[in-house]
Amino acid sequence: MTRFPGVVDLRVSIFILFFSTVILVIVGCPSTSDNPAVSLASSCLCRRTVQSYHPWPQSTVHLSSSILSMLLPLRHAVTVGQRFRPQALRLPEHSRHTSVHLRHSSSIRALQDAFRDPNSPYHIAPGTTGPASPDPSPELLAEHLHTKAEAKTVSPEEEARAQLSELGYDPTSFWEQKVVWGDHDAFQHVNNVRYVRFFESSRIEWMVSLAHEIGGPQRAADMLAGRGISLILKSISIDYKRPVVYPDTLLVAHKPHRLGSDSSRRLPRTHFHLAGAVWSYAQRKIVTECDSMLVWYDYDKLAKCDPGEEARRALERRMSLGA
Repeated sequence: MTRFPGVVDLRVSIFILFFSTVILVIVGCPSTSDNPAVSLASSCLCRRTVQSYHPWPQSTVHLSSSILSMLLPLRHAVTVGQRFRPQALRLPEHSRHTSVHLRHSSSIRALQDAFRDPNSPYHIAPGTTGPASPDPSPELLAEHLHTKAEAKTVSPEEEARAQLSELGYDPTSFWEQKVVWGDHDAFQHVNNVRYVRFFESSRIEWMVSLAHEIGGPQRAADMLAGRGISLILKSISIDYKRPVVYPDTLLVAHKPHRLGSDSSRRLPRTHFHLAGAVWSYAQRKIVTECDSMLVWYDYDKLAKCDPGEEARRALERRMSLGA
């Protein structure tokens, strides 16, 4: 009967595989370690063991030795009672150095491309040199710190004036009112009636500035003395938002406005509305608001009247501040 060497070798290898496993478990072969020299010595020792027990063809011995080399880590794991973990792939030393070099080269190339790109914030025009340091210049840093310090040191008065002006209140009406201990009532806050006086002081300040715009100092003096045409208070409503206590300073302001949301309506000839606000320096916000109605009044005739076109134009201009 014809025998095929390949089939014989395969049978022999299977037998050797079984026999070698028994040898590894019972008899024992040198265990592997992380040291390649020990692994190689173990493989050679097992190869000699196979050759001494079985004088078969060299190709079969090589195949069996390869199988044994694969089984050695498993045998070592069984011997010491650990889970078998395949060794991680380690690149040769020269390959790792090459990889790091490539990464560094890529980073340097990207930085150089950023310097050449006109749209990049790191662009350096040809023929020029970059900054001596990546940090901002001392002059720019000092300017930034100075601006930041100024932003932090805004006084309560400056903040109040800026906020009320932004809300459309007329700066000519600004009246600074210091809170005194006598403004308190039994409830340990500024009494509600005191705000009527506070609003009155600001309203008169605004009225004087309006009189100066219409007719100069003489018109202002006449309006204050109740001669000719002036203004009188018809009504006032106050909205108390937050209590105020001593010590504090208040900034009171006013602005004329049309009643309702229709700004296209013509201003009445004899009266108009004036909105007011009280800003607390201590609380840094508006604490009280009001709305009042003022009437043009002829003190010579003791009746309300039309102040004239010039007065209405001046009033219209001031209303536009809050638009």
